[in-house]
Amino acid sequence: MIPAEASLNSALAPPRWDAQLALEYERRASRTVLARRSHSGPLRVQRDLYPEGEGTCHTIVVHPPGGIAGGDSLTIRARLGSRSAALLTTPGAGKWYRTQEIAARQTLDFDLASGASLEWLPQETILFDGAIAQMKTTVRLEGDAAYTGWEILCFGRAASGIRFRSGLLTQKTEIFLDEKRLWAERARVEGDDPLLDSPVGLQGHSVCATLLAAGREIPNEVLAACRDLAPGESATCGVTRLPRLLIARWLGDSGEDARRYFAAVWGVLRPLMKQSVAVAPRIWST
Repeated sequence: MIPAEASLNSALAPPRWDAQLALEYERRASRTVLARRSHSGPLRVQRDLYPEGEGTCHTIVVHPPGGIAGGDSLTIRARLGSRSAALLTTPGAGKWYRTQEIAARQTLDFDLASGASLEWLPQETILFDGAIAQMKTTVRLEGDAAYTGWEILCFGRAASGIRFRSGLLTQKTEIFLDEKRLWAERARVEGDDPLLDSPVGLQGHSVCATLLAAGREIPNEVLAACRDLAPGESATCGVTRLPRLLIARWLGDSGEDARRYFAAVWGVLRPLMKQSVAVAPRIWST
């Protein structure tokens, strides 16, 4: 028999969501269409948007609960057919709440056929004090496919004076080109980790962010233009070029400033990555 106290605690515990979203894009004549979509749990997409013409489908990924708690698992998969192009973003900041020693997970899995273009440009991710977050991103490119994606991590709530004093973030990112690993990175940040204040870590800042642009060789003039962009007040940045890959880093105290800086970097890269100018998602202005 289950003890009455245990039964009551189970009944009062918040629900844990196992949410999955699968998207498949195809190129039909001059139009990219979201040909198939499926979901389970609280992950949805709003209607297809075409603010820059039919060639690129803008898709807003919505997580109705508004935050991620311990035990939640979110998986987003996107498959892009040859010559299709999609831009995925979110309607607001992602929030990872304090947990009771139970991790929450997010998995991003993207496959791009030759000639496809995917841009994963979410708004910032806020890690509340006590959050235990596990994030994994895998991108597979074929041929001349191109990917641009960023992650903006806010540790605690700097505006409220709340530091990330407890909790844990683990992060793994891999990009493959024709089944060969192009990029791999792992991160592990604990609450009140000395790394948060270290000169070789976050230097006392509360926001760190990374942008990856994969699939194109970066010319000198494009690299120089990215490096000329100002990071904003009290922030620092750096841009690195590797074969068919560009990495931009940002360090500061404002998720919004990080997004503005990355939007500027994206604006420089877009003509190279996708042969068109950057058109910001409308949701960013609401």
